[in-house]
Amino acid sequence: MKEFIKSHADTEDAVLIALITQAQDERVTRDYLAELAFLAETAGVKVVKTFTQRLEKPNTATFVGKGKLEELCQYVNEHEVGMVIFDDELSAKQLRNIEKVLEVKILDRTSLILDIFAMRAQTAHAKTQVELAQYKYLLPRLTRLWTHLERQAGGSGSAKGGSVGLRGPGETQLEIDRRIVMKRISFLKDKLKEIERQKSTMRKNRGQLIRVALVGYTNVGKSTLMNLLAKSQVFAEDKLFATLDTTVRKVIIENLPFLLTDTVGFIRKLPTDLVESFKSTLDEVREADLLIHLVDISHPDFENQVEVVEKTLADIGCADKPTLIIFNKIDAYSFIQKDEDDLTPKTSENISLEELQQSWMAKMGENCLFISAKQKENIDELKKIMYDRVKELHIHRFPYNNFLFQNYDDLDNQSE
Repeated sequence: MKEFIKSHADTEDAVLIALITQAQDERVTRDYLAELAFLAETAGVKVVKTFTQRLEKPNTATFVGKGKLEELCQYVNEHEVGMVIFDDELSAKQLRNIEKVLEVKILDRTSLILDIFAMRAQTAHAKTQVELAQYKYLLPRLTRLWTHLERQAGGSGSAKGGSVGLRGPGETQLEIDRRIVMKRISFLKDKLKEIERQKSTMRKNRGQLIRVALVGYTNVGKSTLMNLLAKSQVFAEDKLFATLDTTVRKVIIENLPFLLTDTVGFIRKLPTDLVESFKSTLDEVREADLLIHLVDISHPDFENQVEVVEKTLADIGCADKPTLIIFNKIDAYSFIQKDEDDLTPKTSENISLEELQQSWMAKMGENCLFISAKQKENIDELKKIMYDRVKELHIHRFPYNNFLFQNYDDLDNQSE
């Protein structure tokens, strides 16, 4: 069992496959494939080719059509590719049928993300969360592990209407494995509950400080900004899910202390079991007084990423929290300048950074800022906005401390 749930990724070639459907047009599918390729790269897999197919909906038996599956089979055999990764979660039936035809390692987006999480998990808390999600993913797919075993049915026992004593080794082993997995899931849930109780106690013992949480899509620079503001050494890397464990640091801006939390990044099609397993991590977001939604402005599909994060926040009950939207990586932003005689409508590729700033600031007002955490651009402005918001929240919660801020303001005025 342990061998099955360990990381599949082992520096090998892979092809990717995604569907173009009525609900997902070609542009969106291409974006998803680009992200899937980044996920594969993060897991140490080399992508050699991508495939797409137009279908009204996924084939219930093989996900793709018969012709496309034969095309995949021909390609992996000719090029000796050892892995095929599908951009959607596959059912046990689909996995079994695809493996019969391709005879190579089959992964879907969910199993790939789970592998990356398993690689990235460092603390006992994160490892427990990931293992729980892995076992939940594994449980309904146990049947495909035993397709090589024949069921011993039939004969006189079947004629008598019973199968007692005639169950084959496959079914017996399957039931044993199912009990083992369910027992392990129960154990991990109990372990997480104990960890959550400890975490809850820790949060209560942090005093009366205002809590600020960094949220956003994966790989937008949250850990880099955390290091900059808290002067800490949180692990940061240009790969997806570099941060799994929640990190909390005390930050002081102009004598005003508050707690800053770095959280796991969100992603499209994030596995439901993973969200549930990381519930205790997301509690840090739920209990925050202020959210800083960090966005990678240099990503061509950043607006869709904003929607994904906002939807995830709504799903965990944080849609109404005070939020600052901070656009990061302005140093990496680029666009295609249109010719003066080009009268075709502008696309997202033709919009300058200045135009984006004006449009978003018009919508968000003072709750919007453009920065570069890497180049430390506009960081002083960010600190000023954070100070004002935290001060406002602090005064609202502790009005009797208001005179402290009045004294600070008086000192600032005298120094001027």
